[in-house]
Amino acid sequence: MAVLSRSRAGASERRLEAERGFLRATEGLLDEGASYAELSVERIASRAGRPRTAFYLYFRDKRELLTRLTESVAEQLYAEADRWWSGNRGREDIRPSLDGIVGTYAGHASLLRAVVEASTYDAEIGEYWRRVVQRFIDATERRLVESGEEPRAAAANAFVLVWMIAHSCYQQAVRGEPLDDEAFLDALVQVMERSIYNA
Repeated sequence: MAVLSRSRAGASERRLEAERGFLRATEGLLDEGASYAELSVERIASRAGRPRTAFYLYFRDKRELLTRLTESVAEQLYAEADRWWSGNRGREDIRPSLDGIVGTYAGHASLLRAVVEASTYDAEIGEYWRRVVQRFIDATERRLVESGEEPRAAAANAFVLVWMIAHSCYQQAVRGEPLDDEAFLDALVQVMERSIYNA
């Protein structure tokens, strides 16, 4: 039985490594300037060192590949945002949280640019991206209510703040950092502090 368990574990690990290979290949191609819309399964498989047919053993299509790739980055962004959501220093937690978000966005700019752009013309990706952002809106709304904000106002403010940050980070990445990194972070922090703490 132990041998069978080890065999299954080995097969599972090989499968995960193959999936990671496709994910790494895709983000690498995006980083090199490839457009998601024009990126073929054949090109992704070639970069991953696998035959084209192997791609479909791990992913239904390019949409699933993109959403799986985005999911790990969304978790990193969520962990950074949680510094403020779960922090107990209030206003003082905003800067480190936003700094982590901006850094994560910059580190995965090509991927996040691809998913945002695909969300404008692909209904399935669009729905996926809205669900990702909604998770941030819901957590921000809870934090605002815990801070004493009236629920209706908290819902509206969370919606505006989260989409503002997402679009600002997108523009900063797409336009090749039009603002100095520190000035960009300062502006985000200032908007958050004024909106939430009237600072």
